[in-house]
Amino acid sequence: MSLGDDTGQTRTRLPEGGGDPYGGARRGARSSSRSLVTVVGVVVVLIAAIAFANRGGDDSAAEDGGSVDSPKAAATAPSGKKPVDTKAAGIPSGFSHDRQGAESAAANYAVALGSAEMFHKERRDAILQSIIVPDLVPDFESTLDKAYSPDFNKNVGLNEDGTTPKGFTFVSRTSPIGTKVTKSSADAATVEVWCGGLLGLAGESSTNPVTSSWFTITIQLEWTNDDWKIVTHSQKDGPAPVPGDERASSADEMAKAVQEYGGFTYAR
Repeated sequence: MSLGDDTGQTRTRLPEGGGDPYGGARRGARSSSRSLVTVVGVVVVLIAAIAFANRGGDDSAAEDGGSVDSPKAAATAPSGKKPVDTKAAGIPSGFSHDRQGAESAAANYAVALGSAEMFHKERRDAILQSIIVPDLVPDFESTLDKAYSPDFNKNVGLNEDGTTPKGFTFVSRTSPIGTKVTKSSADAATVEVWCGGLLGLAGESSTNPVTSSWFTITIQLEWTNDDWKIVTHSQKDGPAPVPGDERASSADEMAKAVQEYGGFTYAR
């Protein structure tokens, strides 16, 4: 910021140096008015959360006058149903044959598709065989083998063969924020999954630090072999919130968090 003085000259205030190579330094102190707004915002969120929890797990589609499988937008409210307790290739499976089961399947499949395991050929094939309609698995394998090329691996900071360089921790995670069914029938559903994601290398000298992103994955599902399976999927950017004021964590903090915090099984 330029500041004038009595001589008509200007002085330039330079930003403070420092901060680790993983992220920027902590921002300056906020004003008291902003702190008050933050406190009020937290209270409002808590009150809303309590009211939402007390409302119970009503089916929004039924409230709107549609059937359970109608393609109406619905808030991702808890349904009272237990999450699935079976897995295939480490991925939740055995979803219910209804709208909520399709949403749960889409959310869990989005996590698998955005995982670090997708960068390894053998593990990627196992994931695809678990979540894709069987007849379409060969096509998916061929397409993704080309997508996860040596050049692509290098662009995200990995070795050409998809392995992580020594001394670094590779991070690739997808966290669903919510789901929306846009089309549904007895044996088919199209589900949009709004997600937050992390991608990059955690390490002191990383030139590809872990960054966050927001995107929406559209997944077309088909009821096959007593479970929901993917027919096609696509991705687009956003919706993305305004970045907050949090200090970026150090490389060590990020690597430790990824190693210590596990993921979830998603269900309505």
